[in-house]
Amino acid sequence: MKEKLDIRFTVLVAIILLAAFSRIIPHMPNFSPLGAIGLFGAAHFKKKWQVFLIPLAATWLSDLFINNVIYAQYYPEFTWLYSGFYWQYGSYLLIALSGLFLLKTVSPLRIGGAALTSTAIFFTITNFACWPGNPTYTQNFGGLLTCYAAGIPFLKGTLLGDVCYSVVLFGTFALAKKRFPVLQASKI
Repeated sequence: MKEKLDIRFTVLVAIILLAAFSRIIPHMPNFSPLGAIGLFGAAHFKKKWQVFLIPLAATWLSDLFINNVIYAQYYPEFTWLYSGFYWQYGSYLLIALSGLFLLKTVSPLRIGGAALTSTAIFFTITNFACWPGNPTYTQNFGGLLTCYAAGIPFLKGTLLGDVCYSVVLFGTFALAKKRFPVLQASKI
């Protein structure tokens, strides 16, 4: 039984890492696997620390690579965490938390609803984060609304990323479970 759990755990972590590193593939703005990764982890890990830590660690590792290899010319020294990372990472934690409630039972309808929720969480938090102290926007309710309006062009990429990657992650694992019975175990 322990070996069965180890194989399932390893496959889940590998899927999450592959998805996180797919961020290096050219894509439209905000088309990202990160919301879907949080939902996928929430649906398949039993231990709460795994639900939050594994997707966040995969995100951080891919950020390290992206910031220090792909975009190294924009950072004067090795970058462990970029400015304002806590807003994005906080949104990923809330997405995973929402997944714990929305994906107690995994079904296409629930996955779709969770993907839409993921998009809403990310858009709400990260666009709010751009507003305080930003001289581009007045520091009142009108300025906040203007800030949200400025984020709308990026909403399409976030939504498409959440939906597409949710289909890929959940679909790939569902197919793998059919092909390899060792993956059939309940949450680990």
